[in-house]
Amino acid sequence: MVEKSKNENAPGQNKEFTIYVNANPEKWVGKTISFEQVTKLAFPKPPFPNTEYQVVYAEAQGNKEGTLAEGHEVKIKEGTQFDVTATDKS
Repeated sequence: MVEKSKNENAPGQNKEFTIYVNANPEKWVGKTISFEQVTKLAFPKPPFPNTEYQVVYAEAQGNKEGTLAEGHEVKIKEGTQFDVTATDKS
């Protein structure tokens, strides 16, 4: 699923990357991806009524790795990896 970022008309924003979400290759257009976009790629339909997600990334722009928080985004590059875990908020 290819989704366009907010600034799709800005120079260099239309580059397509292959990223990995839970080890599955995904095509992505744009230099950034948000927490919400990554979780939607990992879980198109939430597995629980009150689902919470944890997103950990590696190989992002600048060889950065870390945890992606809700409401934030990360700069990506070819091969950026995301591990998304869903839990039931009780």
